[in-house]
Amino acid sequence: MSGAAHPAGTNARSREGDALQADRLQALLALRTESNELFFARAAEPLARVCHLVAERFWSGGRLIAIGRSPQARSDARHVAVEFVHPVIVGKRALPALALTGEAEASSEQVALMAGPRDIVIAFGDDAATVAAVEAATRRGCLTIAFERIGAEWELEPPVADPLVRQELSETAYHVLWELVHVFFEHRGLLAGSPMEPARDLGASSFLYPFLVEEPQGGERDLERVIEDVRCSILLKAQEISALRANTLGEGSRALIAAAATLRERLHAGGTLLALGNGGSATDAMDAVADLRTPPRDWRAHPAIDLTEDAAILTAIGNDIGMQAIFRRQVIAYGREGDMLLAFSTSASSANVIEALAEARARGLATIAMVGYDGGAIAAEGLADHVILTRSQHVPRIQEAQASAWHALRELLEDAP
Repeated sequence: MSGAAHPAGTNARSREGDALQADRLQALLALRTESNELFFARAAEPLARVCHLVAERFWSGGRLIAIGRSPQARSDARHVAVEFVHPVIVGKRALPALALTGEAEASSEQVALMAGPRDIVIAFGDDAATVAAVEAATRRGCLTIAFERIGAEWELEPPVADPLVRQELSETAYHVLWELVHVFFEHRGLLAGSPMEPARDLGASSFLYPFLVEEPQGGERDLERVIEDVRCSILLKAQEISALRANTLGEGSRALIAAAATLRERLHAGGTLLALGNGGSATDAMDAVADLRTPPRDWRAHPAIDLTEDAAILTAIGNDIGMQAIFRRQVIAYGREGDMLLAFSTSASSANVIEALAEARARGLATIAMVGYDGGAIAAEGLADHVILTRSQHVPRIQEAQASAWHALRELLEDAP
């Protein structure tokens, strides 16, 4: 009799715990929805102007230099660089951007060495070294942008104290900067010093900017009109991510709660989290590892390994075997039964991600996959134990919603069920 009663009581407590965590997810979503609306209501107009100024700097031969010293700030700096250098949308220009993320490289001396007067410096974090680096960039004549009050020329500070939400809002802002800076390349007459006559040059990316089609004659010279159009586009993108975030956390609620329970159990038993992704998703893996090893709040630290971190290992495997093996080989090397693998993939079809998930499962690792589009084979074939799906085909918005999903998972990890 007592044996029968015990599981029933356990199940009841489990259901109660799940209900509490579902309520917690709703509270986390509400905070993000409100903060997103407040931030972009304030930031849309200055961000539109920053897009124009950044385009002028690029047009004149400048580069973008992203700086960050903390583990979380380094992931954002890397994310900015990869977005500009390797555009994922057809028709976008590859633009020169680099990240200074080492302990020495984020110093004012390194910024003074690397940055020129036509460059753009975008800073993450508010530590003394980053403040000094921004000051050095200003002295060099750089355009400076920051998401903290650190003395940059343009400061887009999120209106919320929570460090996880601040990071998500900053990520959307720099994604929007990357997307909409191209508007001004397509209005070449608005770029100071441009030798060309005013002209529209939308090309293959015209579908992204319906408001630029069939303007009145001379519209290319009307800077304020285009700034207003870009401001409205920013607000639409902010609404889009808010809705997608709600869909991801809502539809994925049960998967997130289950993943948090498994992650908590394994980490508390001595397991390690392995994280991976490609491109921008690699920086999401970097951020996830940072949030575990160096928590942004007074949380317990946990062991985690970033499988995208070591360039020597990645290039050795890629060169000798092939890119499809870069993560699987590391799972073989590091993965132990009782560990866990976290995979980020916007497409849900990357061969190296799928191979790593298969290897992890074979070795007794629990697996979490955060995927976009329709979930691909990872969702359809159940290639991960816990799949959190973001239903979109727009890569920046997918990554922003996945950042929220990971941060929500990190929060749930701390909440006892």
